[in-house]
Amino acid sequence: MLRGDKILKGFDEEVRDFVSEQIQAKGIQFITHANVESVTKDDAGLHARLDNGTQVVADVILSALGRTPKVEGLGLDTLGVKQKPNGALVVNEQFQSSVPSIYAIGDVIDRIQLTPVALEEGMYLANLFFAKHEPRAIDYTNIATAVFCQPNIGTVGLTEEQARAQFACIDVFASSFRPMKHTMSGRNERSLMKLVVDRASDRVVGAHMVGPDAGEIIQGIAIAIKAGATKSVFDQTIGIHPTAAEEFVTMRQARDS
Repeated sequence: MLRGDKILKGFDEEVRDFVSEQIQAKGIQFITHANVESVTKDDAGLHARLDNGTQVVADVILSALGRTPKVEGLGLDTLGVKQKPNGALVVNEQFQSSVPSIYAIGDVIDRIQLTPVALEEGMYLANLFFAKHEPRAIDYTNIATAVFCQPNIGTVGLTEEQARAQFACIDVFASSFRPMKHTMSGRNERSLMKLVVDRASDRVVGAHMVGPDAGEIIQGIAIAIKAGATKSVFDQTIGIHPTAAEEFVTMRQARDS
């Protein structure tokens, strides 16, 4: 059940549509533009009443509506710590708040809510306080992430939409196929691989995958993109056969520009 019209807001639009199709092909139904107004329970199960006037009966209801920093009762107002409207602490590049003796990292500063990001921020502070050298500033660009739905999603860099807004001309390379292991198992689940390239520099600015082990594959691709790899570098890389990952280095024809 979604408040909007699509799942996975903020992801590449083609990825959103592709994953939605694959999930619905498994028999899972999406209810769009709907909010739960109330939930009641009786012998028949849980009754979720929606704001469109309909009702859904279920065995279990999981509500995933986001999160806000848990800072109530810490006395931040009394101390004068500057906060965002949602309660997140405002910090500088050294993660120092408006009160010099108070530092904050992780989800509570509401930058990128990912565990590895919080770990990196923690290492920055450890080095800042205890190392004998100035720590390297954290680069928040090209952070890879994964969604462990079925099929998996792995992504790093810009979406096609972001790239079109940022660069004068881009090339998009995409391939959709049925993984070999699914052809042998009889499953119809398909995979999608996609590279977004800045035509002027030939640099790969985004890589997206939907399919088995997408997170594992994109982690390696993320290193290449972080290093500034161009599409020609991808083309010169010989693939590992037979793998799904080799598709990233065998796509030669741009789909559109």
